Amino acid sequence: MSSLDPKLTDVGGNEAAFSLNELFYSFTDERGVIQTGNAVFQRVSGYSWSELVGSPHNLVRHPDMPKGLFHMFWERLKAGEPVGAYVKNMRKGGRFYWVFSLVLPVEDGYLSIRLKPTSSMFQKVSEIYTDVRQNEQENGLTPAQSAAYLEEKIGVLGFASYADFQADALSMEFDSRLRQLGRHEQPLQRRFSDMSEAIQQVLMETSEMTEAFKAIRTVPMNMRIIASRLENAGGPISAISVNYSQMLEEMSTWVNTFVDGDTCAFARIRSAIHKGQFLSYAIALEEEMLIQFQSEEVHEGNERSHQKVAEQLREHSAKFVEDMSTALVGVESEAKRFARSVLDMKRYVTGLSSTRMMCKIESAALANSGTALTGIVEQLDVCQNEIEERLAKIVELNSVIQSNTAMLRSLV
Repeated sequence: MSSLDPKLTDVGGNEAAFSLNELFYSFTDERGVIQTGNAVFQRVSGYSWSELVGSPHNLVRHPDMPKGLFHMFWERLKAGEPVGAYVKNMRKGGRFYWVFSLVLPVEDGYLSIRLKPTSSMFQKVSEIYTDVRQNEQENGLTPAQSAAYLEEKIGVLGFASYADFQADALSMEFDSRLRQLGRHEQPLQRRFSDMSEAIQQVLMETSEMTEAFKAIRTVPMNMRIIASRLENAGGPISAISVNYSQMLEEMSTWVNTFVDGDTCAFARIRSAIHKGQFLSYAIALEEEMLIQFQSEEVHEGNERSHQKVAEQLREHSAKFVEDMSTALVGVESEAKRFARSVLDMKRYVTGLSSTRMMCKIESAALANSGTALTGIVEQLDVCQNEIEERLAKIVELNSVIQSNTAMLRSLV
């Protein structure tokens, strides 16, 4: 390939560029040995077909890439799970090119579809890779240790798992590409993205609600102190403090049960949403790759392999549609369970309001005693108002999830 090829030029003196509208694929056997690919893959890699076919796919691996990524990559693929990842590859001659790669386990091997990464996530992940690679070199991390460190760094970005991350990254890259190409996002993908944003907002609202609980943790103790100063007259306040303490404990337990651990209600619904989101965008990418197949330039002797890959892609896309439908059933079920759980929290808040009202009554009765509860009542008013607002927002967000699920069920 000539260096004058307008589709492949140096960027910044060392980056091999390819067009945003280009997708390329490669198919490897179960050992990772290249069997075939399309013309874009061959051109961007810089190798001839005779050099590519029969060579291990790490022929194009760049030394900047952390080993931990590929360790995790292969663990997921061997478990039959698709993987999405940012990958820096090396063209023959030393230049590099970045891709977001969707790798699919198919019959007799693995099919990888790649697009050009352009979203804000790309820069964050490239910096993480640099950090992980440096840690590998300086501390002699094993691939497994490096994979664990990589997941830890991704967790800092706010993702509970790599599966959650790859769903968000694929959707961001796909949407960024669509916008730059002047194309419109499809309703299927948009609704999954809306649900993903909603469930992340639920986490934020729940975290803020937890902080509101913490802010009034000292209230029962302060009430008991006031009650002790009033001696016999402090009996009602003491009883209110005990009641309030129990209410706060029940509410805190609800929050912890809802958001803590891999099997909590929040984790289940988030996992179901992200799985559906990943599948919906993977389907869109597969469908575009299939359209490109129709106009693909096929190298001589590769016609049969090219046709086989196209058929595998069609079959895989159909399977993903079924899997996405199953994921939607999971989202629907978890959203209903979530709604019932929120009703429990509403009852706690109602109980908290009653207790606060009793506190106001006692405060008024003791107004002339020199030991007013005014400060405590004001604190309770502020914190409980925030709790109620956060809870109302959570209910609203769950309604967003439920309505989008219903619409998606009609689309799939």
